[in-house]
Amino acid sequence: MAEASGTPKTVGTVWGLLILNTLGSAGAKTIVPLPRSFIQMVTMGALVSAFLLALVLNPRVRIRTSAYLLLLTLLLVASVVSSARLESGLGSLFRCFRLTLFVGTLWLLSRWWDGGLGFVRHHVRWYFAVLVTVAAGLAVSPGAALPDLYGGRLVGDLWPLTPPQIGQYAAVIIGLAVLLALGRQTTWRSAAVVIVPSFVLLALTHTRTATLGLIVGLVLAIGSLILTSAAARRFFSWTVLIALVAAVGFSSALQTWFLRGQSQDNFSSLTGRAKVWDALLTAPRTALETTFGVGLGDKSYGGLPIDNSWLAVFHEQGLVGVALVAAFLLVLGGIALLRPPSLARACAIFLISYCVSASYTEAGLGDASPYLLHLALAASLLAAPAQAVNVPVPPLPRPRRPRPRAPGTTAAGPTAERATAEHTTAGREVA
Repeated sequence: MAEASGTPKTVGTVWGLLILNTLGSAGAKTIVPLPRSFIQMVTMGALVSAFLLALVLNPRVRIRTSAYLLLLTLLLVASVVSSARLESGLGSLFRCFRLTLFVGTLWLLSRWWDGGLGFVRHHVRWYFAVLVTVAAGLAVSPGAALPDLYGGRLVGDLWPLTPPQIGQYAAVIIGLAVLLALGRQTTWRSAAVVIVPSFVLLALTHTRTATLGLIVGLVLAIGSLILTSAAARRFFSWTVLIALVAAVGFSSALQTWFLRGQSQDNFSSLTGRAKVWDALLTAPRTALETTFGVGLGDKSYGGLPIDNSWLAVFHEQGLVGVALVAAFLLVLGGIALLRPPSLARACAIFLISYCVSASYTEAGLGDASPYLLHLALAASLLAAPAQAVNVPVPPLPRPRRPRPRAPGTTAAGPTAERATAEHTTAGREVA
């Protein structure tokens, strides 16, 4: 049931259920049509199971203090306040309930946040399992996995996953696998089993946000190890050299991949995102909506996705939500900078910087999402190791000193000679 470190193995199952919940219910068409109600039942059932299982593992509700979870709880309260007016419909209250279970499960798991790498391994294994289903769908039906609807970009056709989702999962586990190999927590051969196929899937998604987030995150994370790790210095040097050669020799192919066949006007407007952002910012709002937002929704405005975490939070949770999101990002970043160089710190820096980079063109920092799960992993890596409890040891009994004995005696009594003499004397008296 428990690992050598004292963390139950079932904690990894709880983490996997949280990942399953954040996969979402909307995406590409699958080979076998899956009703959206069925997908929502599976994802929500996974969250309820995660919460109940975490409660079984932690029945006394022992938790660790966490500034990230505290601010996330305040964001939940702000979400409930904004959703109570039902401007976004009854669905907003359901999303608040989902966020409540999500945050509650993280609080229950915080008991085992000790700055170790156990949760990193769970993160990599479960997301790699998700990518295995994507690769299996590509092998079974390449046409469905690379549909024209998404411009030939890779989608999940066994479970509905969009190209940005696949790109995010691939980029995150590539970065973590590289850091684990640099920190000698795994071999490069084992890391390559994760890195190589994940990189192929990332390239097939043509996801610029995930690619740039991976580059920025690895540069900052490896940079934090350069002064203390020779392996990090060698890897950084070789990576820069290879990147320069690739930029010169394959500049045309890289530009084609980066543009994805878009026109210059479409690219400059961030695939139409800028138009949605302008409409959202110029829309009239009451003071209450500006402060608390309109309640948790589907991260869209006017029927179009917002695709920006900050604007999505502003729309749904107002300026209060924006302030809380900025606060927990600043807190995590500040703690990471204050920690001494280590592999756990480098992994946390990678996750934080990736989420910040992706927040510009992806939504998810204000609701139960993979981004909040990435940041929860970063918080677990930055947690101080639990101090051992000093149990008082009872004093050892003092050794007893032998009493001085009379001549001719032993510890058991008179000596044999004295006993014989006394017996003889007694016999004479009787006679």
